[in-house]
Amino acid sequence: MKPIKVTRKTTESEMAVTLDFSPLKPDYREYINTGITFLNHMIEHISWRGGFNVEVSVKLDKFVLTHVIAEDLGIALGKAAREYILRTDGAQGYSDAVGIIDEAKAQCAISFEDRAYCDIDYHGNDLSEMVEGMYSEDLETFLEGFVQGAMCTLHIDLLKGHNGHHIWEAIYRSFGTALNRAFAVSEERKGRTAGVAGKIEWVVE
Repeated sequence: MKPIKVTRKTTESEMAVTLDFSPLKPDYREYINTGITFLNHMIEHISWRGGFNVEVSVKLDKFVLTHVIAEDLGIALGKAAREYILRTDGAQGYSDAVGIIDEAKAQCAISFEDRAYCDIDYHGNDLSEMVEGMYSEDLETFLEGFVQGAMCTLHIDLLKGHNGHHIWEAIYRSFGTALNRAFAVSEERKGRTAGVAGKIEWVVE
């Protein structure tokens, strides 16, 4: 299918995200430009594990705020993912996956059913306030933003880990792999949705 491009504009930011499902480009990392090095690295994991190219560009007003970048970019990426699910007959629409690196292990479950719900449980594992110059709460906010844009249900469980860098790598690896499986297309899934309720229709008068 042709790439999906979503641009989200506010008075604070303009976020452009393109999902390209052609084979992963050798220089795919060059297209990920959030302005935050560690967030670039996390999106790199999504792209690599997801098996699709992610192009990101960010424009801000005079206030360069990490929280705004994380939240607004997450929403834009989620919207692009939602568009893919809506346009792709036969997409699985739900999945779960585990991500690991060294001592860290995380699990992600996702379902695209027009129900925006995000639950991230660290199960008592100590979480660094800041990792590689970025607040952990903003790395979480990015995922919460994704859920808002995608209108999906997302559960992430940090099963173990003590190195802050590794913890977030495990989480984002599990997320990318879960997206790979949720985006997968098969003949037997054609005409079906992720949930038994089917496509939601609204009547507003």
